[in-house]
Amino acid sequence: MKSLAELKALRDKARGDMGMREDAPDNTRIVVGMATCGIAAGARPVLNAFVNEVAKRGLKNVTVSQTGCIGICQFEPVAEVFEPGKEKVTYVKLDADKAQKIVVDHIVNGNVVTEYTIGAANAAK
Repeated sequence: MKSLAELKALRDKARGDMGMREDAPDNTRIVVGMATCGIAAGARPVLNAFVNEVAKRGLKNVTVSQTGCIGICQFEPVAEVFEPGKEKVTYVKLDADKAQKIVVDHIVNGNVVTEYTIGAANAAK
């Protein structure tokens, strides 16, 4: 590196390669719980499935990120979808296939996958 500009260019290229986007207010955010409880329950393949499906479909207005414990460990793996102007949707007991379906049905087509939500999990008890 010979200059700060070169370093910034390298950073921007790396962000693009990783599919990271700035958190714009009109972005849909998918947040996956990646605390030890989530990881132990299989959250890593869920996170990867979300990232891969969003990238495969070229969705530029969707950000996938991870967070710590969401606080509902018995329902792990957990992901939350935040869409501008809408209520948060919490998906529970996920796997990679369910994550792909959420991207297709909810993110792309606008239909919440109710059978994977926390409301459906609580009703099944």
